[in-house]
Amino acid sequence: MIGPRSAPPARYAAALPEFAAWMSEALALARQAQERGEVPVGAIIVRNGVIVGRGGNAPIADNDPTAHAEIGALRDAALRLGNYRLPECDMYVTLEPCVMCAGAILHARIRRLVFGARDLKTGSCGSVIDVFAERSLNHHTSVIGDIESETCARLLSDFFAGRR
Repeated sequence: MIGPRSAPPARYAAALPEFAAWMSEALALARQAQERGEVPVGAIIVRNGVIVGRGGNAPIADNDPTAHAEIGALRDAALRLGNYRLPECDMYVTLEPCVMCAGAILHARIRRLVFGARDLKTGSCGSVIDVFAERSLNHHTSVIGDIESETCARLLSDFFAGRR
């Protein structure tokens, strides 16, 4: 089950327009994934106000269970920047990451993760488990959820409704 949640905390009010603008870029990639018959999830990585990585879901097309939008964006950014560590980068993704993607985000040293809809079946930012809250890990990514959550959730719900 995919679902929206309440608005993000008030402390992010000033940043909400910026978050929404970046999320619209991720939503465009999600729609492209949908056009390819993939679950519509999109992700971007931003460094210093510039998109340095893009990814859309591609497990079906690539016959690859790891071809999630987040993994694609991480690979793209790492290649463009010439480094597998991305400490000055922020990721925007339309759906709360799964455990696999959360692990990759942590290993890449992403500074901040901003996501849209919550994933009540596999979400690893608090919906099912919270990988990012584990204090014993050596890197800590800041997480902000529920940005454009209704739009992100509706895209996914409409996709799955059309499949039934």
